[in-house]
Amino acid sequence: MTVRYAYGISTALLLAGSAATLAGIGPAGAQTAANDSAVIRNLAPRAGAPMSFADLTEQLQPAVVNISTTQRVRVNTANPFAGTPFDGLFGNRQGGGGEQTREAQSLGSGFIISADGYVVTNNHVVAPGNRNATIETITVIMPDRTEYEAELVGRDAASDIAVLKIKANKPLPFVKFGDSASARVGDWIIAIGNPFGLGGTVTTGIVSAIHRRTGQGAYDSFLQTDASINRGNSGGPMFDLNGNVIGINNAIISPTGGNVGIGFAIPAEVAAPIVETLKKGQTIERGYLGVQISALSEDLADSLGLEKNEGEFVQRVEPGEAAQKAGIQPGDVIVKVQGKKVTPDQTLSYLVANLPIGTDVPIELIRNGKTIKVNAKLGKRPSEEELASNSFDPDAEENAMGQDEDDGTSAQATADALGLSVVDLTPAIARQIGVPSTQKGVVVSTVDPNSDAGQKGIRRGFLITSVNRQPITSAADLDNAISRAKSSDRGAVLLQIRRGARDPQFVAVRLQDK
Repeated sequence: MTVRYAYGISTALLLAGSAATLAGIGPAGAQTAANDSAVIRNLAPRAGAPMSFADLTEQLQPAVVNISTTQRVRVNTANPFAGTPFDGLFGNRQGGGGEQTREAQSLGSGFIISADGYVVTNNHVVAPGNRNATIETITVIMPDRTEYEAELVGRDAASDIAVLKIKANKPLPFVKFGDSASARVGDWIIAIGNPFGLGGTVTTGIVSAIHRRTGQGAYDSFLQTDASINRGNSGGPMFDLNGNVIGINNAIISPTGGNVGIGFAIPAEVAAPIVETLKKGQTIERGYLGVQISALSEDLADSLGLEKNEGEFVQRVEPGEAAQKAGIQPGDVIVKVQGKKVTPDQTLSYLVANLPIGTDVPIELIRNGKTIKVNAKLGKRPSEEELASNSFDPDAEENAMGQDEDDGTSAQATADALGLSVVDLTPAIARQIGVPSTQKGVVVSTVDPNSDAGQKGIRRGFLITSVNRQPITSAADLDNAISRAKSSDRGAVLLQIRRGARDPQFVAVRLQDK
């Protein structure tokens, strides 16, 4: 009794100290502690919520399956490294063998969404492991170890979702998608899957973040969780406490390959309409605006006199696409789509790709400091391969310019402010750098590799055509533009650059203090 009493006193003291500390660091003007009992009473989890997940698991687990594939991989026996990153490492080995095949397997998870056997999983679970592989069989394994051969109904690589179909002689247990849009950070979740081939594994955690970006493309908006998710959990369901699927477990961040408490799931609000389309045997078609964009970084925002992370910057407008027809121009900053703000968590690509082709979309943008509203009728988004082929690579090999022209001039103020020197564009230099003789601008003659310009990929031979969206035709114009930027207290300038016959590109360069 003495021990229990002492423990109770210690606990009371600890709780009192905690309340006092929280009260001391609360918002200015707050009259009660953030965890005051009168407030917490209305916010605490409902009775029994985290006490046990056993009943919920018992109800849901029969609808969660393991997925196994067998693949046939072509192997060049003359070069055992063919088709791998080591291909060509030992040169071309001639003779002594030919092409053979070997079998490979992959394991993942999935869940049944209808009594007649439709199954949802990740595309990468049922996709070939490399370009030399083909899928031979897909097997769905039930919790009672019953196996069914599955048919691939449809897949969508961009969202990493696939739909399978199995045939059983009885109705199958299934689960339904829920409302991921109402999920909040801190909500309990349950993950069921097949980590490392250990079927029927159940883990729990909370929603750690919503709208989490990982750089995976147009559908890059995930639910993040700290529930233990490992290799083999891919394609398995993330349930809320009402038993609804609010996410499809998809990826982890880990330096070791094992769980470190950072896992990601495709939200149900994204997955459900894609699944319905794939079930019908249809391909996924996404809306397309036809712009190349950049995030509004601190330097870019500073050069435009805008707040960072509010909108996205238009680098290029694709000819003949929706953006050009709507009057959107390179250098515009798109801040809203259908009244929704464009932010790092809700990108322009994500907002547009989730709209049907042909949708008339109201768009709000900023041009030269003024707010402009336009309407665009969305086209069809090209494949990810086509989009990647048009991307801008500032680190690609620069064009050779040859020797500096004697009649060129370079402003010292430009060299001091930007870390580069320029010369006026002459017909001779235009021929050397591969631009039309009618082109206007100034040519970069030297770049300090340690300057912001050098770090952002600007090289000798690049043509600068405008500064802060004002055309320039001489080194003196560039010098004057820099002076105006400084007098406006801007810490960066927006340069439009061109390399040879390539399309112009905007780069924000921070001004140096000399």
